[in-house]
Amino acid sequence: MTRHGYRKVSELPDTIAVFPLSGALLFPRWSLPLNIFEPRYLNMIDDAMSGSRMIGMVQPVGGTKQTPGLAGVGCAGRITSYSETEDGRYLINLSGICRFNISQELDVQTPYRQVKPEWAPFSQDLAAPDTSCLPDRTHLADALKKYVSMNAMEVDWEAVESAPLETLVNALSAGCPFSPMEKQALLEAPDICGRCDALIALLDMDISGDDSSTLQ
Repeated sequence: MTRHGYRKVSELPDTIAVFPLSGALLFPRWSLPLNIFEPRYLNMIDDAMSGSRMIGMVQPVGGTKQTPGLAGVGCAGRITSYSETEDGRYLINLSGICRFNISQELDVQTPYRQVKPEWAPFSQDLAAPDTSCLPDRTHLADALKKYVSMNAMEVDWEAVESAPLETLVNALSAGCPFSPMEKQALLEAPDICGRCDALIALLDMDISGDDSSTLQ
């Protein structure tokens, strides 16, 4: 049985609320903490908690700040922790379940957006990944050392040496200051091995990120 009990795409919802948030990546078997404060997304979390407890994270693409365009691929997460602050914010943690293609955006009355997801192209997300094709850890670490030297970043090298490779690849993919388009490419990689290959390629490129960042 897979994490949270989902074994096949037919067990996943036919519609899903989406949260467009630039740079916030969710992967299968990866956790994403979120601080929810905008009224429409507070409403979204209320509805999710009374239903499937799932929402979809999607990168915004173009459009307006109020109604951005949506990237074609997102990742659904299940709300696995939830708390409310005294000032009315929600602090939640999403556990990544499965990626999806956006088949159709729905015409809804809710203040948040909903889509019809196409799960089938990513059905392998519900199974344990094959990590046998991942490169030697030193290959990834060498690429990271070059990247952080260019971008004035601090890295927990003990974690780099000890974390499971899947965890390390996802942490670096989500935490490095790549562009939204580059992060979307990491999300859309066929599997964890493809994501690792794309990550190393990005780390090897002479791209300057933010002036300073910290990876934990």
